[in-house]
Amino acid sequence: RSNPYQTNLLRDGVRRYLQLPADQTVLILHAKVAQKSYGNEKRFFCPPPCVYLSGPGWKLKQEQIKARDLGEAGFRVCGYMGLDSMGSNLMETQKLSFEEQPDAKGFSCAKALYISDADKRKHFRLVLKLFFSNGQEIGTFHSKLIKVISKPSQKKQSLKNTDLCISSGSKVSLFNRLRSQTVSTRYLSVEGGAFIASARQWAAFTLHLADEPCTRSEFPLREGYIRYGSVVQLVCTATGITLPPLIIRKVTKQYAMLDVDEPISQLHKCAFQFQGSDRMYLCLSTEKVIQFQASPCPKEANRELLNDGSCWTIIGTETVEYTFSESLTCVHEPVSPVPLITALQLTGGGDVAMLEVQGEYFHTHLKVWFGDVEAETMYRSPKSLMCVVPDVSAFGSDWRWLRYPITVPLLLIRDDGLIYSSSFTFTYTPEQSFIPGQQVLSDVPQDSDKLLDSIHQEFTRTNFHLFMQS
Repeated sequence: RSNPYQTNLLRDGVRRYLQLPADQTVLILHAKVAQKSYGNEKRFFCPPPCVYLSGPGWKLKQEQIKARDLGEAGFRVCGYMGLDSMGSNLMETQKLSFEEQPDAKGFSCAKALYISDADKRKHFRLVLKLFFSNGQEIGTFHSKLIKVISKPSQKKQSLKNTDLCISSGSKVSLFNRLRSQTVSTRYLSVEGGAFIASARQWAAFTLHLADEPCTRSEFPLREGYIRYGSVVQLVCTATGITLPPLIIRKVTKQYAMLDVDEPISQLHKCAFQFQGSDRMYLCLSTEKVIQFQASPCPKEANRELLNDGSCWTIIGTETVEYTFSESLTCVHEPVSPVPLITALQLTGGGDVAMLEVQGEYFHTHLKVWFGDVEAETMYRSPKSLMCVVPDVSAFGSDWRWLRYPITVPLLLIRDDGLIYSSSFTFTYTPEQSFIPGQQVLSDVPQDSDKLLDSIHQEFTRTNFHLFMQS
C-alpha cells in the first residue's frame, strides 16, 4: 500500500478526476486479416489501419506544454506504425501525421503497410509509437492479432473451420475497388449523418443477422454465422446510424447469386439487396451511396446482373482503445504499457473478499482503485492482478443505512499518479430487507451493535455484484 499521506493527496486528485475526467484516448482500427505480398508486389493492408486521438486530456496536455514556453509546435502529435517484427528501424515503418477533424478528434492512417512472403508468421500485431513534436515520447500501443492469408478463399466455407467466417454481431468494413485498381478504392462510411463512399476514411459496421421477415423499426437480432441469402442490418459503430434490412448476396463475375446460402468468408465479394425491393442494391456513385436496380438474367433465373458500384468486398475489423489521464501528474515517462481490463472474477467473502482483475499489459507499478478508494493490490502476471475489495464504509456512506446500490468505477493507477480508466464498475448491493419501500429499523433494540455487525458481515459476504458498462 502507498503511505497514508500520499494516498490522501492522490485520493483528492482522483475525486477531482472522477468529477471532470481529462482522459486521452488512442483508438486503433484495423482489419482482422491481411493478405500476404509475394515477390516484389506490395499488397497494402485494406482497409488501412487508422488511429484516432480523442478526449479533453489532449487539450490539457497542450496547455501544459505551452506553459513551459515550448509553443504550439511542441504539442503536435506525430507517430510511426509498423509490424511488430520490424524492430526499431523507423525506415521500415510508416510515419503518421495527425489532422484535426470537425469532431475535434485527431486522425491518421497508414496506407502503405504490407507483409511480405519473407515473413513466415501466421499472425502479427501492428505497433504504434506516438511522440510530441518536441521529441517527448507518449507511448507504444499494439493492435489486436491479425491473421495472415495468402488470398481470399474460393472454396465453400465450412462451419467446422470458422477462422475466416463472419459471425452475427461482429464488426466489418466494406470497400469497392473498380477493376482492381488501388487508387479507385472507396470505403463505406458515415459523414454528417449520411452514408457516403470515402476514398480516405472507413467506418466499422456491426453486422447483425435478423429473423425473416423484418422491418427497420423492429429488427429481432439472432446469433450465428452469416450466410448468403440472410437478412442483415449494418449499424455504424461510431454513430449508430443504420441501413434498412438488406439481403446479402454472393457475387460471381458481377452477378448476384440468388440461390447460394453458404457461409460468408473474409474478403469475399458480395452485394446487398434492399429487402422487399424490386432488385434494388446498395451502390456507390463516386462519393455518394445510392440504390441500383439490377437486371434479371434471361438465361438463369437465379442470377441478377450488377454494375461495378454494387459489388463490395467484406472484411472483419477489430478495435482496440487505450485510455489514460495525466491530469494528476506531469508525466515525462511514456504512458505505456497501457493496461486493458477484460474481465473480473470475485472470490471469497466477508472481510477477505478478493477481486481478480484480468486483462493485458499489467505490471508491478499498478494499484486497483474502487472509485476514490485504493485497494490493496497484488501483481500476479501481465494478465492478472488480485486486490482486496474495500469495505463499503470506505466510501463515506454509513453502511448501516444503505438502501440503494452503490456503483463505483474501477481504475488502475500507476505509482506516479497516471490514471488508466476502464469501462468496468463494481456495485455494492444492500440486503433485500433494506430495499426502498420497506421499513428500515425504526426501533433499534439495545443490542443493536451486534445486530448491525451481523447484518454488515452478511452484507459484505454475499452482496457484491459485478457488471460491465459497454
